[in-house]
Amino acid sequence: MVMFLFLVVALAVVVGAVTLAVVGGGEGEGPLPEAAPERLRDALPEDRPVARTDVDALRFPLAVRGYRMEDVDDALNRLAAELAERDARIADLETALAGPRAAGPSAPEDHHGHVSVQKPVPGEPQ
Repeated sequence: MVMFLFLVVALAVVVGAVTLAVVGGGEGEGPLPEAAPERLRDALPEDRPVARTDVDALRFPLAVRGYRMEDVDDALNRLAAELAERDARIADLETALAGPRAAGPSAPEDHHGHVSVQKPVPGEPQ
């Protein structure tokens, strides 16, 4: 019975000490300081276009109920902007490429799409 009472008193002392340490009291500056929220460490590169390896390496820190919405939104907005820029560049290149194709080839093409250049045969009229 004495051992049981000793364990109960020891448990009460430990719980009280931990409670005082967490909420403040005694010496010190008060309660435990707030932990800084975990932030995205390896964000997408700002100095160059995003590559597949950048997206594969992207890991979002966990928050209380999942991922930090701000970090995910920033990454998705960046990817959306880069994709829109690439789509516009592809459209510009396709338009530029379609111009010479629409004008027609200057030399006849064979059935493989190769341009044939015929050398003049000496003695034949051109």
